[in-house]
Amino acid sequence: MSKLFFFALLALLCSCSADGVQQQPDDESVQSAAARPNIVYILADDLGIGDVGAYGQEKIRTPNLDRMAEMGMRFIQHYSGSTVCAPSRSALMTGRHTGHTFIRGNKEVQPEGQYPLADSIVTMAELLKQAGYVTGAFGKWGLGYPGSEGDPVNQGFDRFFGYNCQRLAHHYYPYYLWDNKDKVLLPENEGQQEGTYAPDLIHDRALQFLEDHQDTSFFLFYPHITPHAELKVPNDSIFASYEGQFAETPYEGVDEGPRYRQGPYGSVEKPHATFAAMVTRLDHQVGEVLDKLEALGLAENTLVIFTSDNGPHKEGGADPDFFDSNGPYRGYKRDLYEGGIRVPTIALWPGTIEAGSSNEHISAFWDMLPTACELAGIEAPGNIDGISFLPSLRGGQQPEHDYLYWEFHEQGGKQAVRKGDWKAVRLGVNEDPDASLELYDLSEDPGETNNIAEQHPEIIEEMKTIMDEARTQSEIFAFRGE
Repeated sequence: MSKLFFFALLALLCSCSADGVQQQPDDESVQSAAARPNIVYILADDLGIGDVGAYGQEKIRTPNLDRMAEMGMRFIQHYSGSTVCAPSRSALMTGRHTGHTFIRGNKEVQPEGQYPLADSIVTMAELLKQAGYVTGAFGKWGLGYPGSEGDPVNQGFDRFFGYNCQRLAHHYYPYYLWDNKDKVLLPENEGQQEGTYAPDLIHDRALQFLEDHQDTSFFLFYPHITPHAELKVPNDSIFASYEGQFAETPYEGVDEGPRYRQGPYGSVEKPHATFAAMVTRLDHQVGEVLDKLEALGLAENTLVIFTSDNGPHKEGGADPDFFDSNGPYRGYKRDLYEGGIRVPTIALWPGTIEAGSSNEHISAFWDMLPTACELAGIEAPGNIDGISFLPSLRGGQQPEHDYLYWEFHEQGGKQAVRKGDWKAVRLGVNEDPDASLELYDLSEDPGETNNIAEQHPEIIEEMKTIMDEARTQSEIFAFRGE
């Protein structure tokens, strides 16, 4: 037994480098990994469900997302992890809703970054990396300041390129980005210069990641910063195609001084045209990802999911009412009404997902982790809230949630539960944890306009019980942030 233990230990040590990082698997393992589907997860920032043509948008062109929906599956009842950035990403990465996930709000760490995920937290990226996937994240992180235990390279990603800090990711011409642990200066953006549009640079690196790892299984997490404010886009043919098409009211922001490009949004002369151009530019880059997978011969072995981290924002000159960005739903970013958390979600997997299909399964961000684990052929952790939606992607029998739960600690504190067609919302819970509930029947009232709580006292009691029991105390509970 001692000899067997010695050789097992030797094999383990040989599989790791001197700094403890797992080395690439051998050729046989690579071949096995390559047979499993790749995963590409593209996460837009503050894109409303109504901002995409496939969900009813009429003013903004999204031909590639529409094509993706025609070739794949459109989710009708998919929800974000939260109604703001960091907790939504935490729910995605940990497979746990905001009553259980570690990060439940946007909490700043100065001078750069957000409160970090704990080292003890197991993320989707860590699980896939352990299963032999090459993992890369390109875009906005927001789950731990540089060098912290929450840094993406310490949470399972082999490669990260983009913004660590979501506050600095408000700006499209930043002074620097991060390449793993190295700060990449962009001198062409010094002062008020606008030499390098960061989303384009990040996009090029994401495409290169696909090129570099086409021979093995990979997980590409692409948290795009578009179309979150500030409103800023290159003055190119896309912008020109919208310029002069809409009535405009200029937005006056911060264009100089010590806070310039440190969080506050810059001015924009034509916010409607700029926002529309940003969404179309995002759509164009999604199309380039799909085209790259096709050119590399990877399309039929790759699940691509496109979604958004929460509902549309009303900041920096953005005008979601003009574009009907929340579609038929009530609420915006920071609301737990449907408009704040029901998000556009499209899945593409040629040959596996039925083209032009719609998915009515009630699902949420915390379902992605167990879905990824099932794709990778590994067991998901037992302490999660998610349910794999892979069966519904394949047209099989899909297990359903008993309920979905959210909590949000800004604006007085909010809770929400979706159970079947019932939706309950409770506001002002920071001051009154027993505040009264609103109740809506989404099958009859998807816009949540008719509160029928008084008519269904038994449902209200059930929802109260869920709200009381569906959460644990968090190390990060009360905070404010962007």
